[in-house]
Amino acid sequence: MSFSQNCVHGAVSALNAGGRALRRFGVAPPSLDEEGLRRAARRRADLSDFGAWDFDEPLERLLKSYRDEAELTTLGRITVRELLVSLLENLLRMEAERAANPEIERQRIVAPVFIVGLPRTGTTHLHGLISEDPGNRAPLSWEVMYPAARVGTPEDIVRVRALTGGRLDWAKRLAPEFMRIHPIAPDLPQECIAITAQVFMSIQFHTTHNVASYQNWFEEASQDLAFDFHRRLLQHLQAKRPGNRWVLKAPGHLFALEGLLRRYPDAKIVQTHRDPLRVIASMASHATVLRRAFSDHAEPRQIAADWTDRWARALDRFLAVRDRADPKQFLDVSYESIESDPLATIERVYDFLGWPLTGEARGAITTFLAANPKNKHGVHRYTLEQFGLSRAAETARFRSYCERFAIPMGAER
Repeated sequence: MSFSQNCVHGAVSALNAGGRALRRFGVAPPSLDEEGLRRAARRRADLSDFGAWDFDEPLERLLKSYRDEAELTTLGRITVRELLVSLLENLLRMEAERAANPEIERQRIVAPVFIVGLPRTGTTHLHGLISEDPGNRAPLSWEVMYPAARVGTPEDIVRVRALTGGRLDWAKRLAPEFMRIHPIAPDLPQECIAITAQVFMSIQFHTTHNVASYQNWFEEASQDLAFDFHRRLLQHLQAKRPGNRWVLKAPGHLFALEGLLRRYPDAKIVQTHRDPLRVIASMASHATVLRRAFSDHAEPRQIAADWTDRWARALDRFLAVRDRADPKQFLDVSYESIESDPLATIERVYDFLGWPLTGEARGAITTFLAANPKNKHGVHRYTLEQFGLSRAAETARFRSYCERFAIPMGAER
């Protein structure tokens, strides 16, 4: 741990210890009261109209789970409060922007491409490569974090990117291990769970905090609200920075294919595949790293058992919906092909989409590959056993999936 990380760790420990002491004396922690969050967002934005978005139930359920289950530290409560207020502020600003700019409503989102698969199966890498093609459009982190920001000039964009960088740098300090798992930066493509989180419909919340009751509800809820908002945010971004060949990604869409296809019936889906025994421990490690930044009670084995079961059920449901859909909408890609021959994999994806792979696009992708070698940010090491997962049980759990897609099983780590 570096000197600066030690300083941050010490300050966080002191803040959390102080918060525990104050609670013993009856001093309330940072409030997660819904009306208080709404008031704070209205003050920041100096606006009052959240629009017609019916997010009352997801927000109420999420807040209840935070209070009852998440066991947040003082810093955790501060961070959650800041996140929720910023999401509500985005809704206010987007509604005002839409009312002032009728061009947003006229934007058509045509045949978007979604990259979907279990976490750690190459979705991020494939998304990043395809996004290097200047002919494609992906939502960037700074755009998703500040979707209603003024970006009329290059100076505006520099300012918004700097704001985004500051927030992401703070996240890196709180969870420095996270960069080895999933790199984050203002100009990197962002995944859809950060979009749908803005109406409080996302697996993002249970990934970063223990909100199991909310997640249980989310998995059974209609996803129409999530994808209606998803489309609206893409309209905002497209009106500001043209480009309608949208390439999107989120493993979280395994939980929501039915809703996705209702909103985007012309969507094309690229599903990535990898030996689940190589990914489930990494999924548990990912959630553990994030939760430990905000709670003193992040038990790796409990997290692993919970998420392994959830992802397996999500995968089964996704495939059941896929089996009822048009098979021409889907392409299967292996993690191994992405890693061993990325350009050939891109060519195969473009053939499926009916897109030309231009010399400019090929050059941009090649440059990106050279600048971003595997394990650039360090190696993320993990084992099934350290998370209490049985190799035999997990092999049985995912056997039918692996047989269907001819995925070899038996990873040693």
